[in-house]
Amino acid sequence: MRLRPASRESQSPTPEVANSLKHLLLIALLIAAAAPFALCSAPQQPTAQQKEAARIATREQLRKLLDTAGPKKGIGISFRQSEKQPFNFVGVLKDGLTNAESLEVVVGVTNDNTIGFRIYPHYKGGYINIDKAKNSPGLMRLLLKLSDRNFLFWGTDPGSDVFAGYTFTLESGFPDKSIEIVLYSIPLLDKFVGELRPFIDGSAA
Repeated sequence: MRLRPASRESQSPTPEVANSLKHLLLIALLIAAAAPFALCSAPQQPTAQQKEAARIATREQLRKLLDTAGPKKGIGISFRQSEKQPFNFVGVLKDGLTNAESLEVVVGVTNDNTIGFRIYPHYKGGYINIDKAKNSPGLMRLLLKLSDRNFLFWGTDPGSDVFAGYTFTLESGFPDKSIEIVLYSIPLLDKFVGELRPFIDGSAA
């Protein structure tokens, strides 16, 4: 009597097939176990309300710091909140200057929650303007050199008015000590205005 071979449906898997199935099952279990962690670790984009709340909180920290540090010896700037832009604080330094009539300081919290300084020298009744300077190319070249030499960078705004500036990002928290260092650097800008004078109106530095 000849026995029929068992059908494929009733045959046991070979060791190779069994091992492949085990590997597939292990991979599936690992993927299933990791999925919740992947969902938890996905970066959550802040909502518009959260960004606005963070910006307001940064502004209030900045207000407190400027109120405390502004009057200190070596800084001597009284800051007030801008009426036109509520996230800006404005101050003017007039004492102890030789070349500039005054230094107008604007400190603001941006939409990206960074803190930006813009310091505008006032010279002979107005801003220093690239387009109105006696030697515009020479003035622009000197501004580039000053940006390399100075702690603060130099630039112009959309109206071509010259300013010195600094920008803080807040990934590591509120930079209170670093902001104070910038504040102490502001009076030192007056001597660089002296270097700009020959290119502004031809007067001696």
